[in-house]
Amino acid sequence: MENTKAQKILKELAALYPDAQPALEFGSPYELLVAVILSAQCTDERVNKVTKVLFEKYNTPEKMLTLTQAELEKYIFSCGFYRNKAAHILSASHDIVEKFDGNVPCTLDRLKTLAGVGQKTANVVYAVAFGGDAIAVDTHVFRVSNRLGVAEGNTPAKVEAGLNAAFPKSEWSKAHHYLIYHGRRVCHSQKPDCVNCTLRDLCKFYNNK
Repeated sequence: MENTKAQKILKELAALYPDAQPALEFGSPYELLVAVILSAQCTDERVNKVTKVLFEKYNTPEKMLTLTQAELEKYIFSCGFYRNKAAHILSASHDIVEKFDGNVPCTLDRLKTLAGVGQKTANVVYAVAFGGDAIAVDTHVFRVSNRLGVAEGNTPAKVEAGLNAAFPKSEWSKAHHYLIYHGRRVCHSQKPDCVNCTLRDLCKFYNNK
């Protein structure tokens, strides 16, 4: 996409969602990491309800490791895929304690060495917890980016590369939240509200219908 069109889209998104911020509730990089692992195929609202209880007692990797996998599964059952998520959380917690002195690593490469931490999760933690420049491609970002035509691709990696090329690096983290907000509020999965979308004149999906 030509830079001028991408700039117009970014400017409009920034105007629409000046309050855009993470929906997951957390008090530390570790809490954010756990919340993001739990958020796979689960709503942020549900994750926040689960972590509110979980983090009362188990908000550090050391405390989390006092739980057995079965005990942790009971806490996170309602988030879905609870067996895999519990295993990933405990394995990541072990690595954080043993390899990183109890602190969540602050670089993308090191974050991705942790169990259950792929590109999307690493990008979220890196950007939100440590102020890094990264765009995490979740289902909302993937859908909205392709529809707008600002970054097209059939994989999250391709869309991420397209967004990184389209937007200034200093705006990557903000753009991530803008696109999520637009996906939740306007560009819905099944019935996008194109009539009331102020980006429709710039939108490839709308103009190709």
